[in-house]
Amino acid sequence: MAHSIASSPEIGSSILAAGIETNYHDQGEGFPVLLIHGSGPGVSAWANWRLVVPELALQRRVIAPDMVGFGFTQRRPDQTYDLDAWVKHAVGLLDALDIPCVDLVGNSFGGAIALAMAIRYPHRVRRMVLMGSVGVPFTITPGLDAVWGYQPSLENMRHLLDLFVHDRQLATDELADLRYQASIRPGFQESFGAMFPLPRQHCVNALCSNEADIRSLPHEVLVIHGREDNVIPLQTSLTLADWLTYVQLHVFACCGHWTQIEQTRRFNRLVGDFLAEADDASLPQYAKI
Repeated sequence: MAHSIASSPEIGSSILAAGIETNYHDQGEGFPVLLIHGSGPGVSAWANWRLVVPELALQRRVIAPDMVGFGFTQRRPDQTYDLDAWVKHAVGLLDALDIPCVDLVGNSFGGAIALAMAIRYPHRVRRMVLMGSVGVPFTITPGLDAVWGYQPSLENMRHLLDLFVHDRQLATDELADLRYQASIRPGFQESFGAMFPLPRQHCVNALCSNEADIRSLPHEVLVIHGREDNVIPLQTSLTLADWLTYVQLHVFACCGHWTQIEQTRRFNRLVGDFLAEADDASLPQYAKI
């Protein structure tokens, strides 16, 4: 049984999902969409999606969890952090909330989870949005290596924010301090440091789904990327656009890795319109899967 917790805006409700006490946000009504955040240090669902949830929630039910190992979700000492565990956690959350099928929006690392979930549980996914997504092979960038190798300091966090955004005015000292403080909360760095050990190219590879499985996905997919992304190369989205059958690709110019923050209004409109199309009875049947 879910129950509300009042405190920081990062803390929403709590529910047992796949045996893990899970912090998640749940707003709006309508066909549900599950938002899966990225893997930056100190990240939480709220930090990642705070500009997206209120807009999408005007039209649908929006669920945004802290994935296991991140945010305010329970951290077990014996927890294994890998693609299997994250997919199991996401599906466990849907089971706990008694939701048979969702639209998925996966950001970066979250895109890899969304892809794997759609492949393993195709009947649980209607449509999918992948933004700056991992999940296909690429050579790790210096930017991603810095993100996953983060050691807590304000200076290091400032450097990461510069990597995430194209418009450096968004990388304010206040934001750097907020994210740094988040990264040093008890238990946060311990779990984060355990997720992406050296050599980190292996971590990229471990998040990949099989090409044939991606090519066989029956879902409509919207792929979004910032052209100036220094963390995940644009080529990953070009690969997805090549491999996926029913795919749209949108590239934002003058935009880095945080498309939902640097292009908030356009991002929300793009995603909202794409997901709303699945309710259109005039669409071909494949487009409503």
